Amino acid sequence: MTTKLTAHFALEELACTQHREIDNRPPPDVVATLRTTAARMEDVRRLLGGRIISVSSGYRCPELNRAVGGARTSAHLTGRAVDFNCYGFGSPRDVCRALANSPIGFDQLIEEGGWVHLSFDPRMRRRILTKREGGGYELGLTRT
Repeated sequence: MTTKLTAHFALEELACTQHREIDNRPPPDVVATLRTTAARMEDVRRLLGGRIISVSSGYRCPELNRAVGGARTSAHLTGRAVDFNCYGFGSPRDVCRALANSPIGFDQLIEEGGWVHLSFDPRMRRRILTKREGGGYELGLTRT
């Protein structure tokens, strides 16, 4: 059974994991946050021409976050971050450019190389980063 959060996003896709041994079911307060995150992702979907967004990571329980090497303060832990691709729109770089040049509010937008990380922490800093090939991050969209 699928639990729709919005027209195009389900709870199951925003809490999915390939680590089947880890119970990543979000608690009720996180489900409420995921509804807000899904609504914001609907705005992203509209910006990208209504194209399908493929979510690779949304909510992560602490155990899953540790298993994937996530930051201790990751917005994924509270259901406020989504890692995704929109293949029908273009590369992660293309998606990041579109988001950076849009009025959509976000806290962090990171071009991770193979995917886009977008978070909606309440600070809404519009912080834009690019992951360096050797590790770490630099400000702005810096890949060519």
